Amino acid sequence: YGIKSYQCMEMTPSLACANKCVFCWRHHSNPVGKEWKWVTDEPQFILAQAQRMHKQMVKAMKGVPGVIPERLQEAQSRIRHCALSLVGEPIMYPFINEYLALLHSQHISSFLVTNAQFPEKIKHAGPVTQLYVSVDAATKDALKSIDRPLFKDFWQRMLTSLDHLKHKQQRTVYRLTLVKDFNVNEIADYARLVARGLPTFVEVKGVTFCGKSDGSSLTMENVPFHFEVVRFCERLCSYLSDDYEIACEHAHSCCVLIAKKDLKVDGVWHTHIDYDKFFALLESGQSFGYKDYMKRTPSWAVIGAQEQGFNPNETKFLKVRSSHSNAEKSMILQGKIDRAKQEIELEKQKEHDIAPQNNPYLIQKQESCQDCNCK
Repeated sequence: YGIKSYQCMEMTPSLACANKCVFCWRHHSNPVGKEWKWVTDEPQFILAQAQRMHKQMVKAMKGVPGVIPERLQEAQSRIRHCALSLVGEPIMYPFINEYLALLHSQHISSFLVTNAQFPEKIKHAGPVTQLYVSVDAATKDALKSIDRPLFKDFWQRMLTSLDHLKHKQQRTVYRLTLVKDFNVNEIADYARLVARGLPTFVEVKGVTFCGKSDGSSLTMENVPFHFEVVRFCERLCSYLSDDYEIACEHAHSCCVLIAKKDLKVDGVWHTHIDYDKFFALLESGQSFGYKDYMKRTPSWAVIGAQEQGFNPNETKFLKVRSSHSNAEKSMILQGKIDRAKQEIELEKQKEHDIAPQNNPYLIQKQESCQDCNCK
């Protein structure tokens, strides 16, 4: 999205969450809850302390091998972006709109991630540079298994959250974290969910294994290869092709981006963000939408590019594996890759065209949009 990661502050105004997801990287050390019942700090205090601590962490990188001095200076001089996604459910914070406005007043862009368990909070959320909803499964049973939610009506809460997302004018994203053996097979059901919220993007990422934990049964076997994530997106887009297309990939992040076709202008993708334009539009007081602050995507980030999303101006470092044990591991890994690719080829042979009258995306879209003037 055109973010300089070294000028991005990741934080959260809420440690608590209403889910206990199996892939949570915090290993469930944070509190859980269905309502806000914690000490409430003022937005100004939270932002000031977050900035102070962020700059302390950046300062600690001075002298670390590989750190580029010019970028360290940039990171120390200004925070340009804020990812509200560190842990917990940021949208639970009672003054989340005030906090977002405070960020924007300092020309800090906002990337707010929510678990879709607080639909009214999503409905009443003010402008966000980019608003994410985690769609961790496509069916009620699968969502219960992978997110382990506290709310009994968790499924309806998610559906209502997606319905509210449809009416947001700025950039919206479905974030799908693929976990093999948990949530990778219900492609048609994912298509139905996309039709409910009509997000600007569907961001699909392979789960990151964060080590063994008493709170999760995940292993490396649950982590998909990047080509498996690409294949998942191809299958999903076979339903969404009227409105969406695969736009970008970051192979090193095991991530693929599906985007609305209207972000492809004269054959060129515009998935990045014009941050100066966003703030100018926000300060103008006029109504604006996601296309009003789009920016051209660099060629190396577009799907199919040789770089596979890695900026050619950067330097990639690869581990050198030379020992006998590592050679054995490499052989085992290659065997898994070969089998996964064979399964994909067999699956492709069984593919068939989807008739419009049988397309779950188009059916759901017609049902969801018949009484509204949505995007």
